[in-house]
Amino acid sequence: MDLSFSPEEEEFRREVQSFLRDKLPQSLSGKVRTGKRLTKQDYEQWHAILNERGWLAHHWPVDYGGPGWTVGQSAIFDEETALAHAPRIIPFGVSMLGPVLIRYGSEEQKRHWLPRILDGTDWWCQGYSEPGAGSDLASLKCAAVRDGDHYVVNGQKTWTTLGQYADMIFCLVRTSSEGKKQEGISFLLIDMKTPGVEVRPIILLDGEHEVNEVFFSDVRVPVENLVGEENRGWTYAKYLLTYERTNIAGVGVSMAAFRELKAIASRQKKNGRPLLEDPLFVARLARLEIDLENMKTTNLRVLAAAGKGAAPVAESSMLKIRGTEIRQEITSLMRRALGPYAQPFVSEALDEGYEGEAVGPEYAAPVSADYFNNRKLSIFGGSNEVQREIITKAILEL
Repeated sequence: MDLSFSPEEEEFRREVQSFLRDKLPQSLSGKVRTGKRLTKQDYEQWHAILNERGWLAHHWPVDYGGPGWTVGQSAIFDEETALAHAPRIIPFGVSMLGPVLIRYGSEEQKRHWLPRILDGTDWWCQGYSEPGAGSDLASLKCAAVRDGDHYVVNGQKTWTTLGQYADMIFCLVRTSSEGKKQEGISFLLIDMKTPGVEVRPIILLDGEHEVNEVFFSDVRVPVENLVGEENRGWTYAKYLLTYERTNIAGVGVSMAAFRELKAIASRQKKNGRPLLEDPLFVARLARLEIDLENMKTTNLRVLAAAGKGAAPVAESSMLKIRGTEIRQEITSLMRRALGPYAQPFVSEALDEGYEGEAVGPEYAAPVSADYFNNRKLSIFGGSNEVQREIITKAILEL
């Protein structure tokens, strides 16, 4: 494939930049730039702005509300929104469930759920990981037993990101114990307001309520909420994970963070000289930039394959590994550049309206939180160790 942007795509870049200047509220971009916590209303506001323009689900087919962009246009959009400090698009409905429904859902499910994802009627979360089934996801035990026109669900999910806001959860559940463990899994859509669903917060070290535990006690789910066929959920899960791993790599986010890293390094000094003149630091910076450029190329290849309906396995795993390592290296170098200002922060300083004593310059406030939060990137979505196994099996055809 041609990995250079066409003149038409560069014109599209200017269109995106103009849109961001006109439509991205400064209140939102300011919070993202300074690492302030975003509320549900902040995300919903940005989603609504993008949906009004028809740009929210930019990788969906036109028939289902997508804009019909090329691979290059999608990559440009991700880059420019990150560089403009736009809030991220919450991926669970748009980037994860949407593609699964488009490929495997019934026509009734597509007509009902896809418009509700776009207009914000439903906020979705993901029910994959369990206390004993994280990277080894096929070991999940959350069970769904058929009872007439319903499934009765019992079990637990954990690390459910932003589940406290969710109206709906898409879940992997065990519907059979026969055969291989991957063969007894189904994909269910569950209303979070159903009796028997309980959400308990998990508060992270930075004080953030980002993830949750979700418990299901005799939760009745209509059979029509089964996506695809019973016991075929593992196939749908693998397809979804391709999109999740690409999103975790965060090419646009890494580009924006790398630019901020260089800006920080230009401000900071070592022995009275700018850090950008320190040969050891600059060598790590150069290696990081090379890796980032290589990842951009891999990202275009994965997006091109996904755009043709393929589910690239080894490529998305490669992208997930390198993408998460790059994002972790960026925050590591930021902490090194900031020196004493990268000390553990005051959690309240990340809330909008905080008026307490500043720990350091404004641009230093989110660095420590980002560093520690990004430690998880190499674990979720399938740990990097598991991704290396996937790559080995795919390449050697084991």
